[in-house]
Amino acid sequence: MRAEDEVVLLLVTFPGRDDAERLGEQLVEELMAGAGLVIPAVHSFAINAGRLQREHEALLILHTTKGQSERAQARLAELHGSPNLAIVEIAASGGSQRYLDWLAGAVDAPRAEAQPTPGE
Repeated sequence: MRAEDEVVLLLVTFPGRDDAERLGEQLVEELMAGAGLVIPAVHSFAINAGRLQREHEALLILHTTKGQSERAQARLAELHGSPNLAIVEIAASGGSQRYLDWLAGAVDAPRAEAQPTPGE
């Protein structure tokens, strides 16, 4: 597998489910991610300005490739419009080979050639 085809997950938090779904679906439609999922309610906490800050947020998880990650992150920032967008990229060290192969072919492929998700 080429380095650019290695699978990465992008984790992105949003104030609410609607924005997470809308932006995630847009990146899948634009072929920057092969798939995504939204966990509608997560409780986050961090130190901000010396104080513990707690939030209830939605978590978007996008499945993409190393070759598309930078482009996808830039597009998320553009669509989100917030200078404080939190994105974490995690390299996938393994998984179902059939799915990983499908994902590598699904991003940035012409829509007419896009293959169905394994299991469909």
